[in-house]
Amino acid sequence: MRITTKGRYALRAVVALARLSDGSAPVSIKTIGDEEGLSAEFLEQIFFRLKKAGIIRSVRGPGGGFVFARPLSSILLKDIVMASGEGVELAACSGDGDEAQCDRIDRCAAGKVWRELSEHIDAYLTGVSLEQVLARDGRAD
Repeated sequence: MRITTKGRYALRAVVALARLSDGSAPVSIKTIGDEEGLSAEFLEQIFFRLKKAGIIRSVRGPGGGFVFARPLSSILLKDIVMASGEGVELAACSGDGDEAQCDRIDRCAAGKVWRELSEHIDAYLTGVSLEQVLARDGRAD
């Protein structure tokens, strides 16, 4: 599994938003982009997805920007990865066991390995919140 640039930047962007915000003050895409060295245009695409997923919300007007739509403890890594358009499956056959993905699904040992590994990755992403990521870095509020 390789997380794309969009997935990696989505995590960087929400971590930056958490660090730059005092919990309620909106942070602009430009500020996040400058802090992380990321293109504002690319961040706009990512933030559109994060907003649609209910992870962040926008605040309009002077001093506007983005804030979290829910507590950091309830935002899971999986939420961020999925909102960015990433999946957690390693191979087409590691999904939900749909035979349309692979006609060998019931007799392929390799497919079983990929499904089990995908389950471990999913469990990890589901078990870590954004609050925990920030705490690991020593910068949690």
